[in-house]
Amino acid sequence: MGDLLDLSTRIIDSGVADQAVNRVTNELSELADDLAIVESFSHSVVWDSGDGLVAFDASGAHTGAAVVEAIRGWRRSPISHLVYTHGHADHVGGSVHMAAAAERDGHARPTVIGHEAVERRLARYEYTNDWNLTINARQFGGVRSEMNLGIGTGIGSGGGEALDRTGRFAGRRFLPAGTLHPDDVVGDTAVRTIGGTTVELHHARGETDDHLWAWFPERKWIMTGDFVIWNFPNAGNPQKVQRYPIEWAAALRAMIAQGPELMLPAHGLPIEGRERIAGVLDDIATALERLVDAVIAMMNDGATLDTIVHSVTVPSDTLAKPYLRPLYDEPEFVVRNIWRQFGGWWDGAASRLKPSPDAHVATVVAELAGGADVLLRRAEQAASDGDLRLACHLADLAGWAAPDDPVIHGGRAAIYLQRRAAEPSLMSKGIFRAAARESEMVAEQGRAGA
Repeated sequence: MGDLLDLSTRIIDSGVADQAVNRVTNELSELADDLAIVESFSHSVVWDSGDGLVAFDASGAHTGAAVVEAIRGWRRSPISHLVYTHGHADHVGGSVHMAAAAERDGHARPTVIGHEAVERRLARYEYTNDWNLTINARQFGGVRSEMNLGIGTGIGSGGGEALDRTGRFAGRRFLPAGTLHPDDVVGDTAVRTIGGTTVELHHARGETDDHLWAWFPERKWIMTGDFVIWNFPNAGNPQKVQRYPIEWAAALRAMIAQGPELMLPAHGLPIEGRERIAGVLDDIATALERLVDAVIAMMNDGATLDTIVHSVTVPSDTLAKPYLRPLYDEPEFVVRNIWRQFGGWWDGAASRLKPSPDAHVATVVAELAGGADVLLRRAEQAASDGDLRLACHLADLAGWAAPDDPVIHGGRAAIYLQRRAAEPSLMSKGIFRAAARESEMVAEQGRAGA
């Protein structure tokens, strides 16, 4: 690969991302005599402490073996420490490969450092194994070739795979068996001396509640984990647990105060230069802070979620920055997560406090309209007019009113495929593709039974 620091400098300074900034090559690039990064899903940042290698994140189950081989091609020293920036599967799943490599080479297993909440996360993943496999299949289904656009996902071993006929992932695990758990548990802050070098570890909530960022005060290095992902912050994922945009922005401000001269994220390109790093961190923090302030102001004024979602936006010039493009998560989803954090799950519409089943409402609406086919034709007209939001509402009503009609569902699938093609973010694309697939299956069954 070309020089990553030169590439990131050119892209940031020009404001033009004419090359991919999130890449899954599993190739190692040396950034200093004792520092390297393996670009993967997630990256693994590796520091040679002189007393063993220290890896920040292990990448995921699918990429971990290649990451380990890339590291071994750089240094044959054992990995003495593995620091989890957080417990998402794409950061911890590859630990099984690091453990296996240590055993093959006759080395001790690396000491794993992680925040105290990582253990709770790993337990939750075991408890909700099939749910996590399902939502990641939906989130990434049909868009794996686009995964270089947006990262910070928590994808597990089932991400992007098709569901079996029962809708379950029989025998599959979200986290691989043998995933390493933290040995050295960190609270709010901790200092570790490794190979004579001081490493500070700081906890902050952001994309997760178990996140650590690392600071090397003597070298002016900062490992940000997923606080920086070279996309709009993943603070709104519609299928995942609560994110924390206020604390996320505060963590970025705390990083700026350290004065880092080299920044290494877990997704995207490393960045050098104190002013350049501060500018990137400030832009991300400001985008989150302004979004939160706008949502909270409208909540305080008594606005409903519907009004807020369709009113609060992020300026287009902000979203055009190479490290703030909404290609994975997007501001509209962050708005909903802010509402959820402060306003609960009810959206303010009285009828949706204790709603009638969707299928029942759809059946009545179809009767009033003159049939599900009428709803579908109106949906197709809306899509033709460019109003894909309305088109999807009407297509859903038609599909719910006629759950077994292959013609209706063929039309619904076509509308959702059109919606998917028009969306910028990977999350939207994945969910809309899953909706199309639902109807495609009904249509295929109808043709098979004809």
